[in-house]
Amino acid sequence: MGDVTVIAERRTEPRAAGGVTGPARPAAPRRRSELAAFLRSRRARVSPADVGMPAGLRRRTPGLRREEVAQLSGVGVTWYTWLEQGRPINASAQVLDAVARTLRLDEAERDHLYHLAEVPRPPAPERLAEAVDPEVHRILDAMDPMPAVVYNGRYDVLAANAGYRALFPMVDLVGQPERNVLWQQFVAMPPCCCALLDREAELSLMVATLRGSYGRHVGEAAWEEFLARMCEASAEFSTLWRSGDVAPPGARVKMVQHASVGRLRLSSTSLQISGASEARIVAYVPHDDESERLLGLLRTTDDPMIGCQEHAEPLSRVRERMLRTGSSRCDDAGGAKGR
Repeated sequence: MGDVTVIAERRTEPRAAGGVTGPARPAAPRRRSELAAFLRSRRARVSPADVGMPAGLRRRTPGLRREEVAQLSGVGVTWYTWLEQGRPINASAQVLDAVARTLRLDEAERDHLYHLAEVPRPPAPERLAEAVDPEVHRILDAMDPMPAVVYNGRYDVLAANAGYRALFPMVDLVGQPERNVLWQQFVAMPPCCCALLDREAELSLMVATLRGSYGRHVGEAAWEEFLARMCEASAEFSTLWRSGDVAPPGARVKMVQHASVGRLRLSSTSLQISGASEARIVAYVPHDDESERLLGLLRTTDDPMIGCQEHAEPLSRVRERMLRTGSSRCDDAGGAKGR
């Protein structure tokens, strides 16, 4: 196996505080030595005062002593000593978490600890993104005239560039919580005025993608309230939600019918944003030359149309009516009323 020797050893050491039984997993000596060095370096930077302990006299060790880390973490001194010496012992996630808290590790350091110890780290509760950093706004603007938007796992629109706002003008007219793609398609927009040509398939896929995100937020008040509101407002959404279908975000070709320029074929691609839980940039790339031409034409349209060919109205008129009526529903603010 080249210059790396893998050693399988049967445990003869004491049980760890986190519960260790059976033979130890084979581990590369290099990984164990890296783990040992990492723990020593983190221990050296934590002073007794940091953890509420008196410094005491004759302290030669920089930072905490091994026995102090063991005591504060609730593990055996021998076990922790062997861990820091790079011996092939096993540790549970609970024990590593306790050591990480004692050593005051940040998220990146905790991940590093788990990787070195070869222990899968339990997923942390994910906070749904509700805003994006200024750098992400600059990325979106740099992508213009290519339409680009930032969604979170609930399809809230967190940011969008001018190209996206021209393609889907309603995003400029509403605030949260209506600034949500699912709310716009299922509730605010009459089915005939949906810009997505294959509406049934597209919306079914979006609901399945939503369910994939929901699995990480079951029981959270904000999610449960959002789903209850959607199901109450749209029987169509409620039916799709009860189907239980699940799908991940991904690249696909969308057919968009825009009242100002006609039919566009666009390839959508999702890009994960580092450090923003579940937030993703979705970019819409013209799938052919004609779609690229129409997208360019749309960008020069000062007052784009909203709605289907039969009921379309200029953005400015819809905005005026929405301001006058205080409604965020297109069928209460435009030609769709009374259909």
